Amino acid sequence: MEVLSEDVWREHAARHAARVDAFVRPHLQRRESRVKHPVHDFLFTYYAQRPAQLRRWHPGFGVRLADAPEYDGLKGYADGAVTASYAEGQAPLLESLHALLTATAARPASLGCFGLHEWAMVYRLAEDETRHADWPLRLGPEGTDRVVESHRIACSHFDAYRFFTGPARPLNTLLPTAQDRPAFEQPGCLHAGMDLYKHAFRLTPMICSDLVADCFELARDIRELDMRAAPYDLAGLGFEPVRIETPEGKQEYVAAQRAFAERGAPLRARLIEECERLLAVARVSSA
Repeated sequence: MEVLSEDVWREHAARHAARVDAFVRPHLQRRESRVKHPVHDFLFTYYAQRPAQLRRWHPGFGVRLADAPEYDGLKGYADGAVTASYAEGQAPLLESLHALLTATAARPASLGCFGLHEWAMVYRLAEDETRHADWPLRLGPEGTDRVVESHRIACSHFDAYRFFTGPARPLNTLLPTAQDRPAFEQPGCLHAGMDLYKHAFRLTPMICSDLVADCFELARDIRELDMRAAPYDLAGLGFEPVRIETPEGKQEYVAAQRAFAERGAPLRARLIEECERLLAVARVSSA
């Protein structure tokens, strides 16, 4: 068990909080002012990790924090460290995440979806019925519908597919469900890349928060591409559209999608390694 002195771990904690505050504080200010942001609020409203939880630094299993009374009573902790018994109790989560992450990593990236999941979410809706009704559709409802109808929809991610409108669901060539994610997840999917953040914070406090922050930053950047390629006109927020309805826009989207898949691969590998390390601990603890 490595032991971090108080001055060392407090420096780590302060550096981590400053790193994420660049994104957390503007969100909290908007929330206080009741101002919505269709791009930057997503990581705090869709995912279950609260800003205060993201800001708190954890060293991960195998490290003890000296003189850390504020960690007393936190989930999984005893005497300044995450316990082996806690890891043992998280074995079902570790096993399911390991299965999903390894299955995803084993597949080649599929880069032909062009972000049409966001278009399928507004298919045949009036503009005031969309999820981001404060922002107009670039091509209007009819133009948006024509883009959906003229493309092959191949969304592999259930948590995107489940938000398709009723008329759009039969247009998808795949039928992912909540129960068969390992059979469909692939590393080129933007939402699979964003979900690395969800997987990381679900492993908190067993893994170091530095890895959680790495996944958060990836998700933040992916979300920008996700909404730039969406049917909404967000130029007023400084987001120039990726016009996926054009050949040039498709090329731009695929290039960015490939770059995110490459950036996500080592983070996925690190999460897999953490699952394996913690599962080994859980097995020893239960023996």
